[in-house]
Amino acid sequence: MTNTDAMTSTETFVPWISPAEREREAALLAHFARFWGTATGAPRDIYDRFIAASPLADGVTTEEVAEAGVHGWWVRPAAATAGQAILFIHGGGYVQGTARAYRGFVSQVVSRTGIPALAIDYPLAPEATLPAAPDAALAAYAHLVARGFSRIAIVGDSAGGGLSLVTMARLAAQSTLPGPVAGVVFSPWADLAFTGRSMTDPAVTDALIGHDYLRACADKYVGTLPPTDPLASPLHGRLDGLPPLLIQVGTDERLLDDSRQLAAKAAAVGVPVELQVWEGLHHVFQLDVTHLESSRRALDHAARFLTRAFA
Repeated sequence: MTNTDAMTSTETFVPWISPAEREREAALLAHFARFWGTATGAPRDIYDRFIAASPLADGVTTEEVAEAGVHGWWVRPAAATAGQAILFIHGGGYVQGTARAYRGFVSQVVSRTGIPALAIDYPLAPEATLPAAPDAALAAYAHLVARGFSRIAIVGDSAGGGLSLVTMARLAAQSTLPGPVAGVVFSPWADLAFTGRSMTDPAVTDALIGHDYLRACADKYVGTLPPTDPLASPLHGRLDGLPPLLIQVGTDERLLDDSRQLAAKAAAVGVPVELQVWEGLHHVFQLDVTHLESSRRALDHAARFLTRAFA
């Protein structure tokens, strides 16, 4: 990993590992194109099949949870320290995604940290609009606290990364619940007002999500609130008091500048932030542990970050 003088003090640029990795990425993007071009069924079912391709790690067990208004899946390592947990919030543009489909991906974090994770479901748009999803995430965090988890980290990807940041900001603004020890967000959607240049920059290619798709998702999700409301866009809310953050993003995605703007704003108010920008990689590339060395390396780094925070 190398730092570059042109970037902010919070940013680390992660270059390609090898030409072979570039070939693996190209093959993976071709696979994505075939999948999305030929998949049949309901859009939410197709998305879940895509996400569920991330394999379940060895030695990890899963258990469905449905109690006290909280639904999701526990993903547990063989042994864990009492009182520690990860709250995982899934992506899907706020219109799709399930905790069940994300179990494999979550298990990759759990197996590397030895910390159990509760992956939650939350109300999806357009059936539900703000503040339903943020309220569900906050309720899940309170659920963990009520069950004796005193040290909690929050992890999420894409829209779930944005919702993770919203949840951390809400916790920082209150004094009832203990705050999380850390946050890790993969390619977070932090700005539903679309102020980042990468959203429309013709030099940025994104094989998985487009500007028009994100616009449609945002319109369905915000309801009567403006897209700059902090419940929708953590970039436009207060970030002081957030726990240490790790943000990982690829250069080849529309949400690149969401991460860069979020990291800069958080650092400006004293939040410890580590931003990693991975060259030539796609949206939430960490899902693809079977195919990419970069995915495995990124998750290894995220696990070390979380382990240090819990220690």
